[in-house]
Amino acid sequence: MNLEILTPDKKVFEGEVTAVTVPGTLGSFQILKDHAAIISTLEDGEVIIKANKADEQRFFIKGGVVEAIHNKIVVLAEGIA
Repeated sequence: MNLEILTPDKKVFEGEVTAVTVPGTLGSFQILKDHAAIISTLEDGEVIIKANKADEQRFFIKGGVVEAIHNKIVVLAEGIA
């Protein structure tokens, strides 16, 4: 899957991932390969990115939205802490 994390100022991350966990308004949820199309609002919280079993990156975002469709995920964050 391809993931982009964008803020109004810059592109924070772009790359291939195997899983992404985001802080949804009603609770955190994970997006995996071939996930159903979704658009969701995000709260302040941690985005956890897994590129493989051993590689994990974390970003703390300040709210935003996420869209996932056809194994392309875009996180539009209001900011990064």
